[in-house]
Amino acid sequence: MSILYDRQIREPLFDWLEAQAGVVRFLEEKTMGRSRADILMVTNDALTGIEIKSDADTYARLQRQVRDYSRWCDYNILVVGARHALHAAEHVPDWWGIVVVEQVQGRFDFYLQRAPQPNPKPHLAQKIAILWRPELARIQQRYRLPKYREKSKRFVEQKLLEKLEPDELNRAISDALFERDYTTIENEIETYRRRYR
Repeated sequence: MSILYDRQIREPLFDWLEAQAGVVRFLEEKTMGRSRADILMVTNDALTGIEIKSDADTYARLQRQVRDYSRWCDYNILVVGARHALHAAEHVPDWWGIVVVEQVQGRFDFYLQRAPQPNPKPHLAQKIAILWRPELARIQQRYRLPKYREKSKRFVEQKLLEKLEPDELNRAISDALFERDYTTIENEIETYRRRYR
């Protein structure tokens, strides 16, 4: 059995996840706390953190990654090469999903060893912090909330947490991340800052 590396797994994994989940968006290498999530999968009302441990990886940083992912994400999945399959469940909480990947005759096969369950302690205050100030402003506008132009990003996040139901806010966060355009967001943030300084 050949060793699989992270870079080989990603594209086939995206295809497999899309087939399982439907309409999704993938954000790669997203910083969450002291960890960097390999993949953040956005669905219409949830964020799923995905950590890849290929055959060439170790579990050295996984404990910290589990802690950080669990603070930001509604669901989490550990994707492991076949060499890790036997012991993967020992390294993540029971509510984390586990997917095993192996290459068979040049084709990538993915096996759902354990389905992900909802985060038992969701941290919506952490999750909303993923959004940028102009994205928060669009949510405020959509729900006809005050603009709070002179207030900090953290203040606005707190107001949204107070004013919107969790289901509404989860959908709004997902919508914002689906719409995020990395080619224009820097200009958008700078324009926002100049306008409301």
